[in-house]
Amino acid sequence: MTPSETNRVGTHAWELLLPAASAPARTRGRSLQAALREAVRTGRLAPGTRLPSSRDLAADLGVSRGLITEAYEQLTAEGYLHSGRGAGTWVGGAVRAAPPRARDLAPRSPGARADFVPGTPDLSLFPRAAWAAAQRAVLAEMPHQDLGYPDPRGLPQLRTALAELLSRRRGVVADPERIVVVSGVAQATTLLGFALHARGLRTVGVEDPGSPQHDALYASAGVTTVPLPLDGEGVVVGALRDSDVRAVVTTPSHQFPTGIAYSARRRTELLDWARSADGLVLEDDYDGDFRYDRAPVGALQGLDPEHVAYTGSVSKSLAPGLRLGWLLVPEALAEDVVERKRTMDLGHPTLDQALFARFVERGDYDRQLRRCQRAYRERRDALVAALQEHFPGAQVAGIAAGLHVIARLPERYGPLERFLDRVTAAGVAVRGLADYTRRHVETADVQLVLGYAHQPPARIRDGIRLMAQATAV
Repeated sequence: MTPSETNRVGTHAWELLLPAASAPARTRGRSLQAALREAVRTGRLAPGTRLPSSRDLAADLGVSRGLITEAYEQLTAEGYLHSGRGAGTWVGGAVRAAPPRARDLAPRSPGARADFVPGTPDLSLFPRAAWAAAQRAVLAEMPHQDLGYPDPRGLPQLRTALAELLSRRRGVVADPERIVVVSGVAQATTLLGFALHARGLRTVGVEDPGSPQHDALYASAGVTTVPLPLDGEGVVVGALRDSDVRAVVTTPSHQFPTGIAYSARRRTELLDWARSADGLVLEDDYDGDFRYDRAPVGALQGLDPEHVAYTGSVSKSLAPGLRLGWLLVPEALAEDVVERKRTMDLGHPTLDQALFARFVERGDYDRQLRRCQRAYRERRDALVAALQEHFPGAQVAGIAAGLHVIARLPERYGPLERFLDRVTAAGVAVRGLADYTRRHVETADVQLVLGYAHQPPARIRDGIRLMAQATAV
């Protein structure tokens, strides 16, 4: 290396380490080591680069030679540098450049001027003040032993609070001993999949149209999904019998995405099938608390808790990012589900459980549900009115409950593919009902699944107007 090249390296090293050399005296040595380590990791000091002598670098940085010598020795011991007697100090070749910084893979609709994709509540309604107050109280009062590994089913305090809540609000038969606290409905689904697989079941029926997430969740447990058709009353039980499955996933209180509530007759038929086939109904009560024009339909589980597994979460009522839900299991599955939960994650975080238990016990959760119901009813009404104004003749279904509606537009707006191309180009994020079916269906009908909970009424009206302008006929 020529003197000029050595000088350039010395200047580069000096520039990289100068901020660390300005650190307080008691942390300066560690700061220099960290800065030098990071420069090697990121490739700013490339493998094979010869570093200045400790004397020269110390003089350039205005620090003691001992700090530089110590840094060189420490990083040599770690493998970042290597040195030889009389040969100086070099950047080692064992280090590879650090990977790019973490990306954010959270599902969003980037750049949309209007977003009607269903599935997300209004996160601005999250009760930050009440949640923070509950958190402070829990941290002050929680016994030290409760910070250890929990019962895999969940803290007894929370399971007791959930049993009272679900019995009162959803009409379930809620034994705290049969409640498992989970990381949302997704984990509940996976746990049930493993329990079914352990009993030799390799297929499970799913509503079609229905949630596309079920396929991947059950597949992770080695279980294949079998699509089952719907009619105006719910899943077609004749098709269920013909399928030979012994477990079926349902959303009977507010079917996703069609919005229908299973009729009393269909509920009875479904339970008759489960009893005769020694089968299991998996009830996903994803938005059962949100019914606007009359009292909510009670959960199916309350009619036969030994043939219905019931699951729900706070993802629509508080925030999906909390990853907090519950699973009520029949006695025959309880042991397998709890053991699988134990081996999967050793139990849900205890602080989160204690906090939510307090939130429920003090009535904060009921107040939050009432607040959300008022807001979402207003938004539903704004959406229906906007559709009537901008798409005359549109038929709207599923409006009595939940956080989305089905809108069928007049024939002149079709075909669906052209409609979606136009609104997407205008910056409107929206999905057709066909996106939720596992069967390939050629249709000219424009049937849309419109989520409304996550945006205020003014944006809903603007979004529908923008959609109408983009598809004017």
